[in-house]
Amino acid sequence: MEKAHSLLLNEEVCGQLGEHQKAQFIFEWLSFLKKLLPAADRADIKHNQKRLVEQLMVVLIGSPGPPTRQLLAQCLSLLYRLGDPFSASLAVDKCNDIILSKDDSPSFLPTRLAAITCLGAIYEQLGRLLGNTFTVAVGNLLKMMKNAESQGRYEIMLSIEKILRGLGVSAVPCHRDIYKAARFCLTDRSMSVRCAAARCLLELQREAVFLWTSELENVATLCFRAFEGSNYNVRVMVSKFLGTVLAAAIVPRQATGGMAEHVKRTSFAEAMELLSGGFLRGGASFLRASGDMLKGTSSVSKDIRVGISQACVVLVSCLGSEWLEANFPALVAQVLELASHPRTTQTASDSACSRRCVSFILRATLGTMLGPKAQVAAAKELCSLVGKQKKALDAPVSDCSMETRLNVADVAASQHTLVCVLQELGSLVQGLGSSADSLLQEPSAGALDTVTSVLLHPSASVRLAAAWCLRCFAVALPAHLSMLVDRCGERLNALRGSSEAVAGYSAAIAALLGAVQHCPLGVPHAKGKVVLSLAEELLRSATQNSRLSIHRTQGGWLLLSALMTLGGAVVVHHLPRVLLLWKCAFPLSVQELHTERSRGDAFTWHVALEARAGALCAMKSFFLYCRDLVNEEVIDRLHTPLACAVALLTQFPALIRSYGNQIKNVATTFRWRLYEVLTLIPPKTYEGHFGTLLKQLVSDLTVVENSVSSGLMLLLPFCHPNDMSVLGPPVQDTDHLFLEEQLHHGSSVGVGSLECDPFTICKKSLDVPVPLPAACPVGIAAAQLFGVIFPHIGASRRYGYSLKGKLLQLSFYCQCVSFCTGQNCFPITRLSKITLSSFALQHLGCSPNVLVSEHVCRLGLGLLLRALESSDDLLRCTAAEGLARLVQVANDSAFSVSTMQISFEKLKTARDAMSRMGHALALGTLYRYMGGIGSPQHLSACLGILFTLSQDSSSPEVQMWALHSLSLVIDLAGPMYHAHVEPTFTLVLRMLLTVPPAHVEVLQSLGRCLSALITALGPDLQGEGPLLSALRTSCLVGCAVMRESHDCLVQAQAITSLQQLHMFAPRHVNVANLVPCLCVNMCSSYLSLRKAAVACLRQLTQREAVEVSDYAMLPLDLKVGCDVRPSDVTIKERGLEGALFILLDQEMDPQLRQDIQEILGHMLSSVTVARLSHWLKLCKDVLSVSACTLPPGVTREDEKEQADDDSIFTCKSESSSPFINLRCSTRAFAAECVCRIISQCENGDPAHFHMALAQDFVVLRYFLVLHLADLICMAFMAATDHNSQLRMSGLHTLLVIIRKFAAVPEPEFPGHVILEQYQANVGAALRPAFSADTPPDVTAKACQVCSAWISSGVVSDLGDLRRVHHLLTSSLIRVQAAKEVPCQQYNESTTTMETLAVLKAWAEVYIAAEGSPKSKDRLARFMEPPGPSTVEESVGAGLTGDGLLKLVQADLPTLSRLWLAALQDYALLTLPQEYAHWLPAAGGAFYTAETVDSARPHYCSAWAPILHATALWLKSTGFIVVDDGPANLSRPVTPTSMGQSTSLASIQSPEDVNTDRLHLILGTAFSPHFLCSPHSDAQMEDIISCLHALQSLLDVPWPRSKISNDQALSVELLSVLHRLIVTRESASIQLAVLELVHQVVCAAQEHVKEKRHSAEGEPAEKETLPEFGEGRDTGGLVPGKSLVFGALQLCLCILVRKLPQLSPKLMGSVPGHSMQPQPLSHSDCTLVSAALSILSDLPSVCSPEGRIIRPLVALTTALLSALLSVALQVLRVLLSSPMAHAEKSQHAWAHLLANLSFPFTLAEEVHSGVNEVSLLTAVTIFLLSASAKVTTVSSLQTRCIAKFKGCLQSKDPVVVSRTYQLLQSLFQSAAADVSVPFVQALGGTLVEHLQAAEKRQPRSTDEVQAVLEGVRALEALVSAAEEEHRAQLTAVLLPILISFLLDENALSLASLPALTLHKCALQDLMRIGPQHSSIFKAIMASSPSLKARLQSAVKVNQESVKARSALGQPHCKTSPSIQLKTNFL
Repeated sequence: MEKAHSLLLNEEVCGQLGEHQKAQFIFEWLSFLKKLLPAADRADIKHNQKRLVEQLMVVLIGSPGPPTRQLLAQCLSLLYRLGDPFSASLAVDKCNDIILSKDDSPSFLPTRLAAITCLGAIYEQLGRLLGNTFTVAVGNLLKMMKNAESQGRYEIMLSIEKILRGLGVSAVPCHRDIYKAARFCLTDRSMSVRCAAARCLLELQREAVFLWTSELENVATLCFRAFEGSNYNVRVMVSKFLGTVLAAAIVPRQATGGMAEHVKRTSFAEAMELLSGGFLRGGASFLRASGDMLKGTSSVSKDIRVGISQACVVLVSCLGSEWLEANFPALVAQVLELASHPRTTQTASDSACSRRCVSFILRATLGTMLGPKAQVAAAKELCSLVGKQKKALDAPVSDCSMETRLNVADVAASQHTLVCVLQELGSLVQGLGSSADSLLQEPSAGALDTVTSVLLHPSASVRLAAAWCLRCFAVALPAHLSMLVDRCGERLNALRGSSEAVAGYSAAIAALLGAVQHCPLGVPHAKGKVVLSLAEELLRSATQNSRLSIHRTQGGWLLLSALMTLGGAVVVHHLPRVLLLWKCAFPLSVQELHTERSRGDAFTWHVALEARAGALCAMKSFFLYCRDLVNEEVIDRLHTPLACAVALLTQFPALIRSYGNQIKNVATTFRWRLYEVLTLIPPKTYEGHFGTLLKQLVSDLTVVENSVSSGLMLLLPFCHPNDMSVLGPPVQDTDHLFLEEQLHHGSSVGVGSLECDPFTICKKSLDVPVPLPAACPVGIAAAQLFGVIFPHIGASRRYGYSLKGKLLQLSFYCQCVSFCTGQNCFPITRLSKITLSSFALQHLGCSPNVLVSEHVCRLGLGLLLRALESSDDLLRCTAAEGLARLVQVANDSAFSVSTMQISFEKLKTARDAMSRMGHALALGTLYRYMGGIGSPQHLSACLGILFTLSQDSSSPEVQMWALHSLSLVIDLAGPMYHAHVEPTFTLVLRMLLTVPPAHVEVLQSLGRCLSALITALGPDLQGEGPLLSALRTSCLVGCAVMRESHDCLVQAQAITSLQQLHMFAPRHVNVANLVPCLCVNMCSSYLSLRKAAVACLRQLTQREAVEVSDYAMLPLDLKVGCDVRPSDVTIKERGLEGALFILLDQEMDPQLRQDIQEILGHMLSSVTVARLSHWLKLCKDVLSVSACTLPPGVTREDEKEQADDDSIFTCKSESSSPFINLRCSTRAFAAECVCRIISQCENGDPAHFHMALAQDFVVLRYFLVLHLADLICMAFMAATDHNSQLRMSGLHTLLVIIRKFAAVPEPEFPGHVILEQYQANVGAALRPAFSADTPPDVTAKACQVCSAWISSGVVSDLGDLRRVHHLLTSSLIRVQAAKEVPCQQYNESTTTMETLAVLKAWAEVYIAAEGSPKSKDRLARFMEPPGPSTVEESVGAGLTGDGLLKLVQADLPTLSRLWLAALQDYALLTLPQEYAHWLPAAGGAFYTAETVDSARPHYCSAWAPILHATALWLKSTGFIVVDDGPANLSRPVTPTSMGQSTSLASIQSPEDVNTDRLHLILGTAFSPHFLCSPHSDAQMEDIISCLHALQSLLDVPWPRSKISNDQALSVELLSVLHRLIVTRESASIQLAVLELVHQVVCAAQEHVKEKRHSAEGEPAEKETLPEFGEGRDTGGLVPGKSLVFGALQLCLCILVRKLPQLSPKLMGSVPGHSMQPQPLSHSDCTLVSAALSILSDLPSVCSPEGRIIRPLVALTTALLSALLSVALQVLRVLLSSPMAHAEKSQHAWAHLLANLSFPFTLAEEVHSGVNEVSLLTAVTIFLLSASAKVTTVSSLQTRCIAKFKGCLQSKDPVVVSRTYQLLQSLFQSAAADVSVPFVQALGGTLVEHLQAAEKRQPRSTDEVQAVLEGVRALEALVSAAEEEHRAQLTAVLLPILISFLLDENALSLASLPALTLHKCALQDLMRIGPQHSSIFKAIMASSPSLKARLQSAVKVNQESVKARSALGQPHCKTSPSIQLKTNFL
């Protein structure tokens, strides 16, 4: 295909290709030519134009396919526009000749269609350049249309549309003729022709004034007729045309020519009157409509009313949002007339359809086009309309005259109006959220009172709509939910005698309880008890008044059903009462049920059945919402009621015969409720009633009324979603779902409405429930129940075993079917058969170990095979799915093969389309449940048949189903299909290039095949080679063909296929061309296309976010006439990000919104730092929309007083932002983006958080710190908004800003931080969150921000900080007041949340005031790398700890008690489930017993800082504070009581109180949910806070002694800390753990010392004093009981982790691991040092029996190479243990050390990893620190001396130098037993080495240092010698020193090392000589050479000193004549 990429067609290559390849080659060439022509040189184009035209004409007459002719027309028209346009007339003439040709053969049709297409494209590009030839062309097209088939009419309409677009006003002469032709096409039988005609008329109306003037009424009538029998695409296009024409009539455009003054202007009322006429009468003429009115029938179809509704929306959208804001009252009034007109309310189905249409119009206009302010105004208008309607109904009631008496017609007219108004009002309020609060604040609006008053309306539908509206108010404004429940409950009690009041207020309460599911703050727990009491009272009084019995019964059970939605936490407290009510609703036994029949009449039975149906509905709600309460006991108690309910089914036929339809309707509802309940419980519960149930289920599915009403709805749940997409366009993927779903499958049952099932009002749904009439869902419920119980029939004792049971059931079913006779009964019976079989097979397939006999399989196979040939598509789909399920259940390969063979044979012989479609689908679905395709032969046979059927152009339906089945086979075949990929691609491409565009279903199936092929190839598409290259090209060509389609679903499939191709082979997808097209499709008016484009963009931005952002700015190649919503193409102005924000705000589809957010997230992660300013400006623009309102809780007076706080943040007006009317959810997402930007910058350049660095690079880059003012501004705007969600986002953003910028210094003001200038703005942002009407979650978040601000140290002045401190103080007062008066607005858990948030905030402030633990500073020194990101220490630390303490000190007594109370609550709440009975019955200090589960998360998020603060407070008091009792609390909060009574706690001693507090803190820290079992989701800050709290406790002597006295507690603490070390890798946590371990060991040391001290003070003999420490009693360390063992284990864990070479097993377990130790980082060194420090303290805790010295010394010597200084220090501490000197332990200690002395003397054999110096140092420490009994062992001394000798012989001067130093230490030892042997053995060696140094002449500094250290050692030897030997040694030392001196001649030529040695030797001689003058003189006298050498050296030294002094003397300077004054005192 690369040879096709040229300007001219390569005819040579093209001629060598086959027919199919030639078509693909030409298409590829045309595609390339289309892209090349605009970029090519015009001269080159003109040069090759003639040849190009010839080649294009050859293609034209070559019968091109639809995609090829489209490209051909575009290339030909581009060629004439860019080249020479004057020869275009020849092409026009050629096209006209082809059009007028007499050849009518099918082979010539593609050429004629291509000529039509080219003609339109040429006129579109050249327009008036062709002169008046268009009249001839249009005439020819219109003439041809008379005899053209549907394809021709379709292409002619599209061609005329292009001609009109190109000519513009010049085409006026042909407008009338075109209009006449388009009128006929607009009602064509072909839907594609209707669409094309609508497109043509839409283009015609731009210049044809008569369409929206004189012909306006005829145009409207024509469109009404076009709506009838239309599909979705037709309705969209025709409604767009009709709405545009009506908008032009209302607001005329500039008229053409001289007609401007004659243009007739149509008012909006007149336009709506036209639409109303069509809505009421349809497309019929006036006479026909009048006749229908006289007959009392309506001929208006749903298609027409749906289309008119869409047209009305288009009309308003064309007029614009500004027009709507000014005229929405008129729109509402006109639209509501449609709902109340008698012709739209003749039947229940008509009225429901009309209400839905009206609701759609209002929702699509008021809810979408208006901004928040205008929506509030619209809501007020709707409230006034409700009030007017209510007054109109109330007036006749108050007036008793006959003239004004209320009649049924008035009620009927008002009820539909009120339903629509109330539903739209609720939707508006729900969309506004907390911004709708202004509706309630204005008394004039009176929204709640108005809506509540409608609850008394006579119509049930109005009452339910009002209840739903109240629910929407509650969802939007949760603060009013509890109040509304109370108000409705009070009114219900007061008006219990009114049936309307009972029904209305009970429905309202039920709806409000359903709203709790959407309100996280909930309602008070007591509301459940109130509702239950109301329900009980209604049910109890139902029999007191027969007029109210039914309403009270329904209301009572409705309340109980709604109560269940509150969940098990509420219902569990009332379950016994509810079970009693269920028991009372049914007879006590089945025998009593049989006696009921003889009692009562129709009314009593009606009431009883209503009660039982309601009880069953409450049971269903219980099983759905309270699954945690369902257990065997509950099911057993419900067994009798359910048994009676099942037995009651047998009495219905007699009751219906006796009492008629009144009982029949309620019996249907009863059966529906019963089936739903039985489906939710285990079938074994009612297995004894299977026989009764099966008879009734079969009866329900075979009754004519039920089957006709439910119809195809029974089959919808069983059809596979992939098959459903073939049946028609997916309604869910349209913007008109609310309208369109009533026109698709199941529309015959009518339109659902809320009054069909009032119990759905409490469901968890934000949309208005639209349940269907009971006759439909009862059939669905029966089929589902049948499927549930069918697999369990064999287990029933009634049937005995599986085969017999199923056969009996099927035979019984056949008997039931045999009673159905007649022509109308057969299809209904077959439908019910398929339904039962399908559901049974579905559940059988999910049930393991269920066997099905061959007989049953044959019966099912025959039934399903017959259904495969049905004329109904849905029935065929269900039969095919059932056949596949049957094969799955049979699980027999022979049966599977035979079933497939049946379809093979049928497809070979069948000629009717139905059979071929059904069996073709069966081939695909059979493989769906067969575990893949196992046989290549079967696959080949299947593909051969499907390939043949797919090419049957005579039946597009067969093609569609065959291709769909082929896509299933491709998807399921897996790698086995690779052999068939190439022919399949050939088939798919050939069909894509030949299928007419009108057959969109075939094109969609081809798209599914292409997608399946790409998936089948998968990553293989990345490979190289001619075959894979050809396959990739085929994929790209197929996608290109589908992208040129006019159908949105085909375009969406093309995008999806490209997305898959990009996933597998990203290199081969041209993203630069794809992204601009996706940006166009992203703004399409079709939801499916938008979803596909956004999903593809999401995938692209995952890998190439930067490139996608750049490609989106490329010029958009908009396809002419493409359907793009106006004002949506904003990428050029605001970038792709801005367009995505607008799309996010407009879209309502959840998946689409999530994809958009993910795209923005990927772009944030990739391009934020590079385009920081752009992103920040974008987020600021989004957040600044509607930001000019005052923050909630701030009045105008407050605003004046607080002008200093927010003066720089005066909000911008709405017009200043490029975005308008954005929803609060969009703005909240923008605030989240700001937080992500900050987080992204945190991982980037340090200058983002360093002002000085940022200012240095400000010319080159933009840094976040430079935009701090914008960040604060955005956080302020969000935090002060009316919407709670946005306020939460704003406060979180402010919190992030404070945490990230708190320590950034201000370079212009040293000692200050940059955030200090914004402290007033932070206070202003926080203040509204602490107002009285603020929700608790907002206040809790604000408390977190307050604590972060105060603790950050930004504010240095205590007075400035008091503003924010005052907010926390007020919140503390508010918390204490809440205990006196519990909150009546929200659930009690919200009070817990707010209280704990306040206490947590105060705790964090107190922690900051007390100062962080030392470990934090210590950790910071080695964890934070130096650099500009580290804050300079010179920056002021803000407010000091003492200053903060002043703020906290006043409230500390109250806070400490509250903290202790919170910790006690948390300790109790975290107890295991088996200790749940320990929980206080009345609840805790801050939670109630009913809200235990909901309160736990709040405690889990707040306990750690509270624990830390409590420990710090106890540390500051030293555990000596007496608890004086709580202050300002409603009841005593004494956490030391731990569940005891207040009187017992008050008499506890201070010691007991402190002990309880200590145990409380330790128990909280050791809770099973935290340190004892640390989860991966535990916050790091919580763990550190917990560890710091324990450290603070151990800083105090009293708790330290308590812990050390309790050995088990200490061991448990170490065990917990060891577990924490193992599970956490954080260095900060590990260091905190080690410090805590060190404190525990120190406490144990103090305990041992105290015991020893007390024992020594007793009057006893010293030899009888006991030795204290571990191991004394047990004879060693016992694991699990020894503190020392636990500490050893923990420290060893650290050491082995950081130094794996310590464990040979660990090193050997890692294959290929290098034995060379890795260098430790700074933090690792600190951890290892801390662990060694702990190890050094352990021997002091042990008794001699502890025996830990051996492993400790061995471990320490092993660490010599890693940490020399620390290891040596530890070794010294270990060897100098007090045990070595204690009388009772010194012998054992000496023996132990003697056994350990051997490893110290070893060299490379054992300590190969330790260098010689380290080992020698360790030996020296051992010799100096150990006792003489150990060190005087001759063998040990011999080895040590040998080691020293060896080191002295080393070639390394450093080793020799260090050896001399160690020898010096040994020589100076006070123990003669240690020093003398080394003096005797090494003294001579030392002298020899020094004497040899003169001859060697040191050549390096290290060698000089070694000689000098040897001299020092010799000096030490002289000093240590006895007096009689000292003179001899001095006589040896002095000559050695003199030998190092240089003579005068050699001194000038000596090297630097020799000079250094000379100077040091001279200094030593001058120092030592006077000390031994006599010896010195004797030596000088005896050796003249030495004397002369010394004198020469001294002389030279004196001369050099004089010379230096002379050079150093300053020259004398003359003093200045004028003396300057320097002292000004």
